[in-house]
Amino acid sequence: MSHAAQTPQRPLPGAYVQTPAASRYQIGPSRPSFPRAASNQSLQQPQNALQQPQQPSQQQSRQIAPTPATETISPITRASRIVNATLDQESKYPELDTYLGQGISSEYDVSTEAARAPFQKIRMYPIPDKIFEQYNRAQVSTMMGLFADFNHAWVTIDNALYLWDYTHPDPNLLGFEEQPHSITAVRLVIPRPGVFVPSVTRLLVIATTASIVLVGLSSEVGPSGGRTVSMFQTRMSIPVGGMDVDVIEGSSTNGRVFFTGRSDNHVYEFTYQQEEKWFQNRCGKINHTSKGITNLAPSYFFSHKQQPERTGEMVVDDTRRLLYTLSSSSTLRVFHIKPDAALDLVITKTLNDVLNNIGHITSPTDIISKDMAIVAISPVSAQEASKIHLMMTTSTGCRLFMSATTSYGYVIRDPSNAPTSMQLQHIKFPPQAHLQYTTQATSGNDQNQQLLSRSTVGGNQGLNTSSKALIRTRTAARYPPGYFFCFVSRDQQAQTDMLFVSAPDAGRIARPQEPQSSSRFPEMGLWLNLGSRAEDIGLASRPFYASYVPTGFANELSVQFDGPASEIAILTNTGIHTMRRRRLVDMFASAIQVRGGTEGIEAEVKNFIRLYGRSETAATALAVACGQGLDVTADARVASVLDPEVLERARTAFIEFGGKPMLNENLLVDQLLPSIDMVRPSPRHDGLAMYIARLVRSIWRARLAEETVYPTGGLAVSPTVSLAKLRDIQRDLTRLQEFLTTNKSFIDGLAGPEALGRVTTKQEELALQAEHRALHGLVLLLSNIIEGIAFVLTLFDERIEEIVLSLPNETRQQLRSMTYEGLFCSPSGKELAKELVKTIVDRNIANGSNVDTVAEALRRKCGSFCSADDVVIFKAQEQLRRASESGSTSEFSRNLLNESLRLFESVSENMSMEQLQWAVEQYLPMEFYAGAIKLALSVARESDRGNSALSWIQEGRPSQVARDGRTELKDPRAIAFGNRKKCYDLIHQVIMSLDVAAKQQPEMVDGQYTMVSKRRAEAYAVIDTSEDEVFQVDLYDWYLSLGQADRLLDIQSPYIITYLTRKASEDITHANLLWRYYSQWNRPYDAATVQLGLAKSGFPLTLDKRIEYLSRSKANASTYTPGIGRQARQVLLRDVSDLLDVANIQDDVLQKLKGDSRITAERRPHILEQVDGQILTLTELYNGYADQAGYYDICILIYQAADHRNPIDIKDTWRNLLDKTQQDAVDRGTAYPYEVVADVVRTLGTRLALSETTFPIPDLVPLLERYAFEYQREVGPPTWVMDTFLDLQVPCESLFGVLEGMLYNDEAPFHGANRKIIAGDMLYVAKRWYEETARGGRIMGGAANAAGVLAALGTLMGNGLVGEQVEECRALRSRIEQVLR
Repeated sequence: MSHAAQTPQRPLPGAYVQTPAASRYQIGPSRPSFPRAASNQSLQQPQNALQQPQQPSQQQSRQIAPTPATETISPITRASRIVNATLDQESKYPELDTYLGQGISSEYDVSTEAARAPFQKIRMYPIPDKIFEQYNRAQVSTMMGLFADFNHAWVTIDNALYLWDYTHPDPNLLGFEEQPHSITAVRLVIPRPGVFVPSVTRLLVIATTASIVLVGLSSEVGPSGGRTVSMFQTRMSIPVGGMDVDVIEGSSTNGRVFFTGRSDNHVYEFTYQQEEKWFQNRCGKINHTSKGITNLAPSYFFSHKQQPERTGEMVVDDTRRLLYTLSSSSTLRVFHIKPDAALDLVITKTLNDVLNNIGHITSPTDIISKDMAIVAISPVSAQEASKIHLMMTTSTGCRLFMSATTSYGYVIRDPSNAPTSMQLQHIKFPPQAHLQYTTQATSGNDQNQQLLSRSTVGGNQGLNTSSKALIRTRTAARYPPGYFFCFVSRDQQAQTDMLFVSAPDAGRIARPQEPQSSSRFPEMGLWLNLGSRAEDIGLASRPFYASYVPTGFANELSVQFDGPASEIAILTNTGIHTMRRRRLVDMFASAIQVRGGTEGIEAEVKNFIRLYGRSETAATALAVACGQGLDVTADARVASVLDPEVLERARTAFIEFGGKPMLNENLLVDQLLPSIDMVRPSPRHDGLAMYIARLVRSIWRARLAEETVYPTGGLAVSPTVSLAKLRDIQRDLTRLQEFLTTNKSFIDGLAGPEALGRVTTKQEELALQAEHRALHGLVLLLSNIIEGIAFVLTLFDERIEEIVLSLPNETRQQLRSMTYEGLFCSPSGKELAKELVKTIVDRNIANGSNVDTVAEALRRKCGSFCSADDVVIFKAQEQLRRASESGSTSEFSRNLLNESLRLFESVSENMSMEQLQWAVEQYLPMEFYAGAIKLALSVARESDRGNSALSWIQEGRPSQVARDGRTELKDPRAIAFGNRKKCYDLIHQVIMSLDVAAKQQPEMVDGQYTMVSKRRAEAYAVIDTSEDEVFQVDLYDWYLSLGQADRLLDIQSPYIITYLTRKASEDITHANLLWRYYSQWNRPYDAATVQLGLAKSGFPLTLDKRIEYLSRSKANASTYTPGIGRQARQVLLRDVSDLLDVANIQDDVLQKLKGDSRITAERRPHILEQVDGQILTLTELYNGYADQAGYYDICILIYQAADHRNPIDIKDTWRNLLDKTQQDAVDRGTAYPYEVVADVVRTLGTRLALSETTFPIPDLVPLLERYAFEYQREVGPPTWVMDTFLDLQVPCESLFGVLEGMLYNDEAPFHGANRKIIAGDMLYVAKRWYEETARGGRIMGGAANAAGVLAALGTLMGNGLVGEQVEECRALRSRIEQVLR
């Protein structure tokens, strides 16, 4: 603290101004900057110390917020966010209820071009000759049907049932001929759980004229892909008694079987169980539409016409537990399937009711009338739609979508709640009726098909409510997500059928071109001339679903590459026709294949962009270019489109029509420069992201593995996604990677720096940079996914159960919950993979495999999970294990340890904390302390190569930085320090282990250092010579935390001084350590500097402690220090001495204040606190305390310290001091006050060193003589005044001269008779003068002085002296004269 004078309240004579400049003699390290205590307000504005002080004013301070930190996102993280956003967007595909709202539609795209056909005929399988041979023997009846889900067809001939695999070129017939009655109906259902053995997965329900029989069915897929079907007798049957059963339906969830007959309209149930019970047989029949069990005779429960009403169709919706029946009078009945084997009729909807509903939606038309009939019903599952429950097809080809509600809510979400009403939601009218027959080919094969289509080429058909194109609809079927197959009789006899097929245009539904188009239902249509009558239709592939909820369920685009497309099998009397759903990628491949010329291809691409958007078109073109397009070949095979010309056209479409990135200028408000984050990447980028997302959607959020514990205690670990599926995805991704690598020079954003030469504006350059950032992230993610899948495949090629069991519990739990996304994108996934790789390597090494061979195989398959550095780590770990096996004391073991350390250090930048910790834990038992410390230091250094942690420490370790003025983020440099701190903590463990080992053994034995002593010396040599300043700082902090501060004094390192200097400004403990360190290492000048700084500092120190520091500093500053100049020491010594004088004066003030009775008890602590602390300035001490409190002796000391030379002020202060001292002595009842006054004068004289300015003898002698005359006359010795000065060694010559002047000037009150007082003092001083000088041989300093004294004594004898004094004067004169002679 500099003691520059502040402006006082009133003038202070002789201002003390101290303006220190930067010392030119500063040598050594920079001095600590100690904290300064804020100046007390009462000192800045001095007031009477005896008055109540005012409260200090509050000062407002404003902090400057640091620059906001920009969030740093890795390219992989950014790309994974894009993939997640794409998947989320595709999961929001509109549900059926949104585009089939209340209203009507008739939007179709029925094109003559095969490229736009929604379905493609694969082939026609003929009916085997064996069937015709049996058919020719028929006597009563025949029926045909399909079990399309496992590629079988069936035929009944009288009492026999035959099944065959229609996909087999020469199938074997599987027959059921074990009953004599004619078969009236056949149905394949799912059996009730727990009734049959597990191998029986299906039940054949065979109805005859006399009974219904259950036959078990099992199906197995052989190695060649063929399916083997076997039949089993169940011995379960019920009699039907002439019901003529023709409709059978089963529930797939609970195995219940319902049926009805031609003769009535009842709904029956075939009940069956594993064994008989007391009141229930194994099989039974229940009539759910009449009370009690039905009689054998049929009844007409619903009949009210001459022609009995009967049930023509029956379907089950297991998702809602509903059974729908359609009667011959077009009456719909809805039954609720209850869990307790009950079946309740909840809704009856007649044709008139339906017509009434239609009247509320649209006007009457020719095809909507009482003459029409409902010919087919198809349930819509709860997964597909929330509101719509059912689709009904009319005989005129209209599709009626029905919604059901409950009595207390609109949407039924709980299957246990039965609907109470059903209303018409939407009508889909047939396509336009202006049709003509044409012959077109729907694929690239040679099979010709009769297509019925519009004469105009393609295009959307407008709203038409009177089209009679489907006027003779015989039956229809619907499959999710909306495939519609409508069979139309070409003649009245219904001998041949036309088939109209339509499917939702998912691309247009997902991307409505106009706001009002979101409620429309665009479909693509196809006419097919079957040439014969259709007998049955079935779904030959798994049911479609893109999600398990209505939203996103029908998104065919998102699952184009997840598996085979949907296939439909249609049975006619000539054979089985199979049709395949054509994906958008297949349509695009066909479109660019059949188009000729550049203009034609460009027109087709632009048409796709108009319909589906540029991003979808880019994704589709990219998929085709990567070989995803499929087509039916001439030999009726579904194969990839690999025509080089088609692939080139797709490549061109992706590159040239991929669009450009765009800068969103709407986000540039209040921005000085455009940001890269304000650029929207190109549709090409979106298409690439879309394609990647669709390839990996089935695994992205799936877990890697699942564990199964056997009852016997064994463990099985299996993948959640089949390995074949993973290989398919990896193959497709590899093709994409190869495509991007081959064409990167043509793709903006991947072309590299040369692409910048094509930009013309700053905005274009910024957009290109953003495009590169986005595409680069996707490319990196693509590589990560490929390697990640390779790693999973490698993992499951090993004995994964052994690997899992050897994992730590935490890692094992992480494996259980790890998803593919986490493996591909997250650091935790990478760490888990490395841990698994390490386990794989350890297991193979334990089995005798070579580490190089195993690691190289892993690195080749999945390099990012097993890099070259990982291989080195494995080698180092192997060396470490070999060393532990060889013992810690052998030379061979030490060589292995050193080799492992060398290997570890070579890859320390890529070592994980777990690997480092493992290595250190292995080093400790082998007493390789120095190696453990070196390795930890190496890893710490490599983890922060920019040494940002050091700058963070040097700036005071700021814990947080502000961002945008709102949020706070942790300083990234603090994170870097935290990473290094983990390494240093390991070193602390090594030091503790080393110290413990050293204490257990002696340092020397027989004059030789022990092994532990040598290890300790090696370890501390590494510590002391380390140039890692962050480590040294952390080490010193650790020593202090353990209470081992003295260890710092023994350290010889340049960093200890820097550390203590930095810390000294924050903590007094470190400051004390700093000056102690300087003193111990013979640097007293630096110690004095630190002690001076402590005395000035703002630490909460008492005044006594500050004086102690100043005293030590003065002593050290006076000591010679090598390398420090004399002048520098003198400057420091002067500064310390001056401040020490001020501190002593302040201590005097403090002691005065402690004993001052004028201060109240309440105010005393506050006043003492102000003085007993920071060293104040002389101005503050004078104006704030000494002058106002009347401490005149201290005022005189302040004059001396401030070099104040005004004699009037000084004389007045001395006069006030004498008066106050006299008064205080009298008040205290002192017997001899003069003694108190004499002591005060002697004390001040000593402290002032008889200063001519502050202890002026010419002024003080008259003052004391006058005081003695006025207050202490004849009280004490007559010469006490002169004795007081003489005790202070005041020269007699000075006293004699002053007294002589007083005598000659005749000063009051020493005139007249009172002159004897001055005369007596002169005689006393002359005698003392003579006595003091007589022994030295030179009386009174010389003959001239002696002659003057002789003359003055002569004057006194006649003027002032009385009585004995005259004789004494005469005798003294005589001696002087004798000497002078």
